[in-house]
This record gives sequence, structure tokens and C-alpha cells, in this order.
Amino acid sequence: MSTTPTTTAASTSTATEAAPAVHLRGLRRVFGNRAVLDGVDLSIDRGEFVALLGASGTGKTTLLRILGALDRADGGTVLVPPVRTVVFQEPRLVPSKRVLANVTVGLPRGAATRETGLKALAEVGLDRHADAWPATLSGGEAQRAALARALVREPQLLLLDEPFAALDALTRLRMQDLVGDLVRRHRPAVLLVTHDVDEAVRLADRVAVLRDGGLVRDERVTVERPRDPADPAFADLRRRLLADLGVH
Repeated sequence: MSTTPTTTAASTSTATEAAPAVHLRGLRRVFGNRAVLDGVDLSIDRGEFVALLGASGTGKTTLLRILGALDRADGGTVLVPPVRTVVFQEPRLVPSKRVLANVTVGLPRGAATRETGLKALAEVGLDRHADAWPATLSGGEAQRAALARALVREPQLLLLDEPFAALDALTRLRMQDLVGDLVRRHRPAVLLVTHDVDEAVRLADRVAVLRDGGLVRDERVTVERPRDPADPAFADLRRRLLADLGVH
């Protein structure tokens, strides 16, 4: 799903070329009497991949939705680039449109649009499924189509909301590899919201942990790629992140 830039006088505007792709300072979001996000500071550079961990209900998806202009901030500064796309846990393909039409939905019509869509499908290994109906795709194939739909717009900010959570373990690993490869190729800023600590360490340049309305950790991942869970540095970071999440 793609989003258009949103500007509010109080808190949100688009980032400049000299600034990070994402710049949050003092971000607040309040529901009733509870501040789900209470003074969050976070910056993401262009081409940087940040994974955001946190227990259910800590505001991870709320933060992502604010960055994607799907929710509002109640306070603080939110600077984001104008071209942003979101990939959700569910592919959200339109059943009445074929795969290629789903990928290019909202783009100007024409031969160039079809060519661009086919190129995006080829990148995710679905070029042979361009004329298929969404109902004929497997879960992994449908999620690859959703990823192609996001990347075809060449976003400056790619927002991933637990996009692998509904997939089986083997398909999840393949999708992680695909996303890592595509992100290195296209170089958007990326925010991945996930509950999976191994996934965060495997993919991200930095891992942040959200708890009690703020970030309790924002750490660069120094484990060498390709990252092996058996690597002592990988295991050490996993232990610290799990401790931040209250798992000992």
C-alpha cells in the first residue's frame, strides 16, 4: 500500500535532502489516558535498515502508521520523505485484479507502467504469475506480490509491519533473504516492525526496542554478514534484546 506525504502544522513534514530520511524527536501518541508513545527519538538514514522490537501493545505499529501517514502524532517532530510505502502482515491484494494490475495499481496507465510492473515482479520471482489471480497464489507468493507493489514506486522509506509473521518457517527465511537483497539494491530507508528477535538481528543495520512509551535500546548490529545464529556475537546480541523484552 502506498501513502502520500502528510504535513501538519504541529508535527509532520517531509525530510530535506541533507537530513536523515526519518527524524523523530519527542514523538507522542495518546489513546485515552495512556501515552503509548511518550517522547520517542529516532533517526533513520537513507539506505539504512532499522528493526523495531517490542512486546504486543507497546506502540510499534502505531509508530509505523504515523510514519506512513496512516495515524497522527499528538506531539513532537516527525520528518519523513515524501515517497513512502507500507507492506503489512497480510498482502492485501485486490481479488478482482490480476497480479500485475495489483502491483501497478495507482500508477499512471501505459506501456511503461506494464514494463515497470513486470520488472518489479521479476525481481521477486513472480514474472510468470503476472496474469494470475491473487487467489491462485501461495501465501509467500502473495507477500512477494505485495513487496513488488511497494518497491515499484521506488520509495524513499519502506515500512514493513511484520510482513513474514503469517508465513511458514522456511518461506519466512526465503522472504527475509529476498527483502535483504532488494533493500540493498534499491537503498530505501527501512523500518521493520517485528516480534522476531532473530529476524531483527539477521536483517537490520540497527535494532531498537520499544518499551514503556520510549526506546530502551537503539544499537548498531556489528555481526558480520551473512549472519549466522550460531555466531557468538549474534547470540550475545539476541540475549540482550530478549532481556530488554523481559525474556530471560
